[in-house]
Amino acid sequence: MAVVSFVVIIGNPRPGSRTARAASAVAAAVAAAADVPGTPEIIDLADLAPHLLAADPPAAVAEATAKVAAADVILVASPTYKGTYTGLLKVFLDRFGAGSLTGKAALPLLVLGAPQHALAVEVHLRPLLVELGATVPTPGLALLEADLDRLDSLAKEWAAQIPPAVRGALTAGAAR
Repeated sequence: MAVVSFVVIIGNPRPGSRTARAASAVAAAVAAAADVPGTPEIIDLADLAPHLLAADPPAAVAEATAKVAAADVILVASPTYKGTYTGLLKVFLDRFGAGSLTGKAALPLLVLGAPQHALAVEVHLRPLLVELGATVPTPGLALLEADLDRLDSLAKEWAAQIPPAVRGALTAGAAR
């Protein structure tokens, strides 16, 4: 397999969040299970939050969007706010036009405060990623905050189910 670019977008407005911890653990588990070489690149939107709506954003915003545009695999993580992903994540993803993530495999992850939000990963985040053109080859991962003490085992269990789908999406992307 060619060198793969794996980017993690963390859509929590708080730096050092539980979402960031969950996303890092899930990304490591996915990379290991799918034999994706290297360490995933982390884009923590908490660092960019004050600049995303600026008329003249700093270079860091353009660099983050360029990393996502160049990625083969994108793990998109957010806590659930009001039953869906954060506005911060939406503002960042609004920088990408419809279809602009074609050829990329996207893996949606939501950290949930309550189990009744479990469908949000499939009902809200998946359609956004598909609208942007990404292939979402797997069911999204909905992690309850109450289960974060079992994060490593849950991440490995989920990641073990997805390598064929991720490899297939990457193979399709490599053919472009």
